[in-house]
Amino acid sequence: MADILLEMRNITKTFPGVKALDNVNLKVEKGEIHALVGENGAGKSTLMNVLSGIYPHGSYEGDIIYEGETCKFHKIKDSEEKGIVIIHQELALVPEMTIGENMYLGNEQGKKLAIDWNRTYGEADKYLRQVGLSESSRTLIKDIGVGKQQLVEIAKALAKKARLLILDEPTSSLNEADSQALLELMLEFKKQGMTSIIISHKLNEIAYVADKITVIRDGSTIETLDKEKDTFTEDRIIQGMVGRELTDRFPKRTQKNIGDVALEVKNWTVHHQVYTDRKVVDNVSMHVRKGEVLGISGLMGAGRTELAMSIFGKSYGNDISGQLFIKGREVKLHNVREAIEHKIAYVTEDRKGNGLILSNPIRVNTTLANLPGVSSHGVIDKDKEIAVAEEYRGKLKTKCPSVEQNVGNLSGGNQQKVLLAKWMFAEPDILILDEPTRGIDVGAKYEIYCIINDLVAAGKSVIMISSELPEVLGMSDRIYVMNEGRICGELDAAEATQEIIMGRILKSSKGE
Repeated sequence: MADILLEMRNITKTFPGVKALDNVNLKVEKGEIHALVGENGAGKSTLMNVLSGIYPHGSYEGDIIYEGETCKFHKIKDSEEKGIVIIHQELALVPEMTIGENMYLGNEQGKKLAIDWNRTYGEADKYLRQVGLSESSRTLIKDIGVGKQQLVEIAKALAKKARLLILDEPTSSLNEADSQALLELMLEFKKQGMTSIIISHKLNEIAYVADKITVIRDGSTIETLDKEKDTFTEDRIIQGMVGRELTDRFPKRTQKNIGDVALEVKNWTVHHQVYTDRKVVDNVSMHVRKGEVLGISGLMGAGRTELAMSIFGKSYGNDISGQLFIKGREVKLHNVREAIEHKIAYVTEDRKGNGLILSNPIRVNTTLANLPGVSSHGVIDKDKEIAVAEEYRGKLKTKCPSVEQNVGNLSGGNQQKVLLAKWMFAEPDILILDEPTRGIDVGAKYEIYCIINDLVAAGKSVIMISSELPEVLGMSDRIYVMNEGRICGELDAAEATQEIIMGRILKSSKGE
């Protein structure tokens, strides 16, 4: 008989205007990797927040049985004391503190009034080695990359004596190599008897590591697939998630009408914001045409975001040089306002940090980039604002009770749609999308791809930066490959493959 570590029975959780979880059931066996999948807003993260005590007992209905005992967690500390540790999609690390300080923040080693730093760093180093990190625990968080920061979060969980590790979108910000290393680490933990729950939209990764997959749709449990009995194909998982077969991941454009060059940069060079002697974009020349989807591919740290932000009114970088042309005329954009005035928009990869005001409603966020469009003599017309927000809510199929709902209460996919609405309302001719589908499900991705196709069909130019090679290949008309701040390849979509793109990157790294 299976040894059940965790059972969640009939979990129901309601927020104002919406039932997020409706009688959800979940069983997790000891020593297995159990995946939770579903579209954005399905209730996956909400369920894990119930389990970890972020949503305390009494704020939901149903029971949590852990190691045979009914648990009533009132705060996250209660679940951690039982060995249940959650690692959220947004890493909770303090950049200016050391790895060791971060690992034991709130769990300090020593006496009440005296932290034992030797013990702190000694223990931290032990757990860092366990997750495969060679860095000293005295290293500052800001001095290591995102992939290593994710491993620090796991080491931090191990330091809390985790027996059930919950990972919410652990690879969403990682490149292919770091993602694979993390998946192998999960499999190694499984060999050691660790139980894990993983939430991810990367279905190929789910199929690789998971023993069981529970599908949640619209706040309800749909089914649980077992690797020993069921076939773990992406198509099969998607069918459970969206309730239908998704025969084509990328909508076809029936008619392409690619015109003249809309934007061009020549010999564009950008130095690092802090380390000003370091080039992050090195002598790049590129262009995008009217009605074209231009993909920019490359590994993390290739300089893609720095290129995009520096073009967008010098919102990133130091000592920026080179020429920028819009519709054949050279322009100099000194700030974001001037970029917007020249009909350029930049949809950031960091929607929560830089793209949206989470504590403000959809209505306010939608109109942020074009306040003159909803105001008269400097006074915002709230009725106009509501009308605009409602229009884009309908166009983008944003799921929300009303446009007065705070953006922070939306799922990731719906937040991304609000961010797109914000820049679409600014009526740009050139739209730069930086990781436009990061951390969102296949259904929401498809809707965003349809929006991109509609934009270029209307004669707009779209520059799409993406770390997902299938996405770049599936959506682009033409692709630039970047590595170490330089363009190392230009490919027509018809000739491009994942192997060719990676080959260009590897050749560039070797200096060929």
